[in-house]
Amino acid sequence: MREQLLAAEKVKAIEWRDGALHLLDQRALPFEETWLSYHSAADVAEAIRSMVVRGAPAIGIAAAYAVVLAVRARLLAGGDWGVAVRADFDLLAASRPTAVNLFWALKRMRDRLDRLKNSDDPLVQLEAEAVGIHQSDRDANLTMAQLGVELIRKHQANQQNLLTHCNAGALATGGFGTALGVIRAAFQDGLLERVYADETRPWLQGSRLTAWELAADGIPVTVNADSAAAHLMKTRGITWVIVGADRIAANGDVANKIGTYQLAVNAMHHGVRFMVVAPSSTIDMATEHGDDIVLEERDASELLELGGQRVAGEVAALNPVFDITPADLIDFLVTEKGVVDRPDAEKLAQLMCRKRLH
Repeated sequence: MREQLLAAEKVKAIEWRDGALHLLDQRALPFEETWLSYHSAADVAEAIRSMVVRGAPAIGIAAAYAVVLAVRARLLAGGDWGVAVRADFDLLAASRPTAVNLFWALKRMRDRLDRLKNSDDPLVQLEAEAVGIHQSDRDANLTMAQLGVELIRKHQANQQNLLTHCNAGALATGGFGTALGVIRAAFQDGLLERVYADETRPWLQGSRLTAWELAADGIPVTVNADSAAAHLMKTRGITWVIVGADRIAANGDVANKIGTYQLAVNAMHHGVRFMVVAPSSTIDMATEHGDDIVLEERDASELLELGGQRVAGEVAALNPVFDITPADLIDFLVTEKGVVDRPDAEKLAQLMCRKRLH
């Protein structure tokens, strides 16, 4: 299975080469494939904030490389670079408050930097740490893909219709994807009839990004309005809803793209299984439950305008971009450390003590 997925890899969003971070501008997809180069932590922070790069794992990877850029710039500037680089960490941490992978990656890079504080040239080892974070995410995606497809096969061994929300694919990760990694594996294994992709308002990550990724792999995909999901569960034989996550609390509550919560409620009503796929770095054991997670709200113009053109009157708009899905609505949490059935605080504590599989 891993070899098949590797051979089918066509989409990527992050490259580190020639001492610079290169990001595929996801705002321009699917009509333009534009790569942008970044040479400073401040510019990477802005790329994260403005959604050039998005998806919790990809944000963390980009931030890790941004730390390398920050330290290099501070070393060239001279002086007490260890103190000066703290401002770069703070700037990156403020770029997206909900995606816990961002803070996980920054902590890992800060810990590495602390161990190198007496080194004359920490850049080589710091760069290796960032590359390791990137590669580790790709490996985790492959493991999760295998575990997820085994769940699908276990419950129904014929071709199925799956539904997904937002974009949890190669564009949102270091490669292959979390939710879309499982969907890719299901397609490779002959278990997939069709994927239904919620358009995912207001940034349309489903219709612009997920559909583009799946079509590039030759996977049958149909885009639907977010508000049609319950109707599809009732009429199109949906067997699984498969989504990613931006942060998972210690009790199993999941913060993900706005609209995930209502999908979980509808899935339970229709007897559709609900799978969350995310690396263990997305699990925040310091956050007790979902109500403690800071949920980002973005500018109202994202709802009131379309392509810069006003589509609503002079009215107020509320634009939360994440919601919380309670753990008791989730059938399975798939991580690179294993699968958790009906996640709760005790099961997640046990999971985090395990080593990675494979």
